[in-house]
Amino acid sequence: MDYLVIFLIVFALALGTSLLLAPVAIWLARRYNVTAKYGGRHTTEGDSRRVPKLGGLVLYGGFVCAVLVAQALPVPRLDPYETIRLIGLLLGATVIFIFGVIDDIVDLPPLPQFIGQFLAASIAILFQIFIEYFNNPFTGEQTAPWSFFVTVAISLFWMMFTMNTVNWLDGLDGLASGVGFIAGAMLFINSAFRVEPAQTSVSLLHLALMGAALGFLCYNFNPARLFLGGGAPLLGYLLGTLSIIGGAKMATILLVMGLPLLDATWQIFNRLRKGQSPFSGDRGHLHFQLLDRGFSQRQIVLGYYLFCALFGVLTLVTSSQMFKLIALSAMGLIIIVGFLLLGRLNQKRSSASS
Repeated sequence: MDYLVIFLIVFALALGTSLLLAPVAIWLARRYNVTAKYGGRHTTEGDSRRVPKLGGLVLYGGFVCAVLVAQALPVPRLDPYETIRLIGLLLGATVIFIFGVIDDIVDLPPLPQFIGQFLAASIAILFQIFIEYFNNPFTGEQTAPWSFFVTVAISLFWMMFTMNTVNWLDGLDGLASGVGFIAGAMLFINSAFRVEPAQTSVSLLHLALMGAALGFLCYNFNPARLFLGGGAPLLGYLLGTLSIIGGAKMATILLVMGLPLLDATWQIFNRLRKGQSPFSGDRGHLHFQLLDRGFSQRQIVLGYYLFCALFGVLTLVTSSQMFKLIALSAMGLIIIVGFLLLGRLNQKRSSASS
């Protein structure tokens, strides 16, 4: 069977399943009153309309269905631990999906959410999904494998960081799911066409994520008919684990999601500086600040798409680790300057109002 046909089958199955599940999720959410509630940091137009949540069902169902079918397709499988890692990927995804559904229903506080994320990441690590080394940008060579404790600590940090980043990113219609689709696309192109030998079986996982994210995005783009809700950490979990499976693609995720990752880092620093929990929600995130300054949801979301896609493309045009480091540093500088400017404007606004 031609690889292009296989790619189309997996993508179409993930997309079709998610499109079919979306109306089911909307019906269930309305039937059991699992909808957005206006107030606090949730003040968008969709919150006021009480848009149904349970979008995690769409993402989970589309991804898992396509991944399971992909295992029966005739593609080379180069990783001897692929089956073990696949089991861990799906088990961890199931755990964080269940916690997400519970969060949608009862609005879990930060600690239970943290426990769910920790369990999901721990399961992934237990099933051989972990970061053993990285490519040194100064020498172009891999570092020596780290010790067990360093490997576990870095892997836990990475996966939980991506889960929380996407969770905090999910503040505007279509923002998290669209960025997730872009990140999945960059991972797919890298695995299917750029690395030698091609990691075709791994690329099918990326295609499954792309299809599921796009199917959900059709119902989530402004004006949203369905919210991701507690499914946002699931998307972050999938991005974090898929950037590890088949050889670390962390540079790809760092460049594609550099803006939301640095935004999350900035907010953690600010919350700790103010004596707040780093996991507490607020309207300090960049997308909320832009919304408060008069930009529309679509303008902000499309701006994020463009920014993430442009830096993601940089991972496709060169294999130089040094170039990627320079691009990542330049992006970080641009974002930090932007945060400082916004902070200065907010100070001026507060002084003028007082």
